[in-house]
Amino acid sequence: MKAYITILGRSTWALINTYYAVLMEKAYYPDVIHVFAEDVYANELDKVVKGLKILSEEFGFKPEIHTHVIKEADFVNAGREISSLVKKLREEGCSIAIDITPGRKALVAAALIPAVKHRMDHVFYLAVKRLEAKPYMMIPLSVQQLKDFIEDAME
Repeated sequence: MKAYITILGRSTWALINTYYAVLMEKAYYPDVIHVFAEDVYANELDKVVKGLKILSEEFGFKPEIHTHVIKEADFVNAGREISSLVKKLREEGCSIAIDITPGRKALVAAALIPAVKHRMDHVFYLAVKRLEAKPYMMIPLSVQQLKDFIEDAME
């Protein structure tokens, strides 16, 4: 079983585009997706879930999608909640990937601690040379690069 954790920040495009890149470039098709958002971005969750569903269906699968709302900049509780989720997923035998691209610093830091502690399989980051509020395939591939920090560290 594969799990995908992502953190919604200021840009829904960053979240959706990274997921699209992960599907296209890494063929990582999760069975379950967990989206964490700070309360100030919670109003974007329906749009994000819809985008994740559309992309997944285009690639021929339908993951379960769960959303989690965290109080803004609450590093401690975010860390506890993400760590608890990662531990549970690990106990269930899941492969775990996390996308840190769209998240704000407090949630990204909170997510990276369990990533290291529980040895996540992938930590994805979509590096884009200039801010683009466009779909992934409309942004020239020459200005974006999908990174997997875990994979890069192993090399």
